[in-house]
Formats: sequence, C-alpha cells, structure tokens
Amino acid sequence: MLRSFSDLARCTIGATDGDLGSVRDVYFDDGTWTVRYLVVDTGDWLPGRRVLVSPMSIRSSDPARRTLRVALTRTQVTHSPDVNTAKPVSRHDEIDLSHYYGYPYYWVGPYRWGVASCPYPLPERPPVARPIVQEVPARARHNEHQHLQNGTAVLGHAIRTEDGDIGHVEDVLVDDEAWAIRYMVVDAKNWWPGKKVFVSPEWLTQATWDESMPLSCIALAVAGGSSCGRTAILSSEHRPTVAPRSPAGGATQYRC
Repeated sequence: MLRSFSDLARCTIGATDGDLGSVRDVYFDDGTWTVRYLVVDTGDWLPGRRVLVSPMSIRSSDPARRTLRVALTRTQVTHSPDVNTAKPVSRHDEIDLSHYYGYPYYWVGPYRWGVASCPYPLPERPPVARPIVQEVPARARHNEHQHLQNGTAVLGHAIRTEDGDIGHVEDVLVDDEAWAIRYMVVDAKNWWPGKKVFVSPEWLTQATWDESMPLSCIALAVAGGSSCGRTAILSSEHRPTVAPRSPAGGATQYRC
C-alpha cells in the first residue's frame, strides 16, 4: 500500500514494551529514493532525543490507527548510538546503527536493501551493549558522505518539465513494503487550478536539494512512444487512486 509522508509523519512507533514516540521525518537516499530511516521523537520518556529506526525493524503496520510496531525495546533504543539528526547522517553513523541493531548493510548487494528487495523484519533481540566498531569492507566505507535526504527536503520543491512548470511538491507517497518513494504529489494550481498530479522519481533528470532550485522532470513517455511533457503526465495510466479517510480520521490510502 502507498502511504503519504504526511500520514507517516503522525504515526506512533510501538516497541515491544511501550511506545517509542512519534515519527517526525524520514531519511531517504536520493540514489534509489528509498526510505532508510524513520526519525522518531521519543517525547517525555527519553527527553531531548530523536532516534533513527530502520524499516528493517518494523513488524506490522496499522494505517487506520497510524501505528507502526517494531521489534525493538525501549532499553535497546535508550542505549542506541546517538545520531545528531540536525546534521547530515554519515556512513559512519549508519555503520554504528547497523552494528548495534544487527542490520545488514543495505548498501552492499545488488538489490534495493542489499541482499533483498524489501527490508525483511529483524527478530526480537535482548538489549545489547554498544559494540566496538570493527573494521568493515572498503566497499562499505567508500562513500562516507552518503546521499541521505530529509523527507521534508522534497516538500515545496517546484517540478519542471521541458514545456513548463507543473507545480510544487506537497507530499510524497511511500510503498510500505519496499519503503520506496513511488510518487510525489504535486499541487498543479498555477498550471491546472484545483488539481494535483503524481510524478514518479523515475521521471526526474535532475534533483537539486537547494530549496530555490526546481526538480527537473523528463517528458513522460506514453503509449506509442510519444511524449509531450505536462500533457504526457496527465495521460499516464500509472496514477494512484485515493481512498477517502475513514470517519475515525485514519490515514489516507493510495493504490496504484
């Protein structure tokens, strides 16, 4: 199922022994457009910290209640490596987290999650002491400045095609199985008043994370091999449909 970032950003993360807190942001890598970590505000039980939780830890999801259950304990999270989420997350930070939680290196392997196309759930483990960081293969160390971006970095960006601007990104849609960003929800009010369009990251030719710079979108190829920029995006048959919110205020559901 596709989950919007605006809904994920209000989810509660439930551990095996109580709630960890609420999602405030995500980190995704801009090479594969995959969510690598949820940024969780731990609230009153662990004041002053925001912790990173990998989708590899998620056991189940309840979109209606906006809850994600993880195979972690509060004790594990309390003693986890303290990553400063106000700064860019480095490869060294990721290696620390991988060693502590037992995450495999997602950047080593042929698939989106290294050895798999989806983040397989980790078994519940007892709390462990923070290990001494061991030497890791050069392939895992080669890119210290990993291209991890905040989910909020995408919001507000302009999307531009070869024949003009489409609009501004107001949300992103995440596949909650592979944790891949499938679409950006673009408010097209300056071009097509009152409408929203869906743009896939696969159509982007350039992504610059300076807020003053637009994201460039290639003209989408449609049936017959033709393409025509904004019109092609409107012609695409691969657009999500939106299910209305439940009366109880559950998450908006999107389906392809």
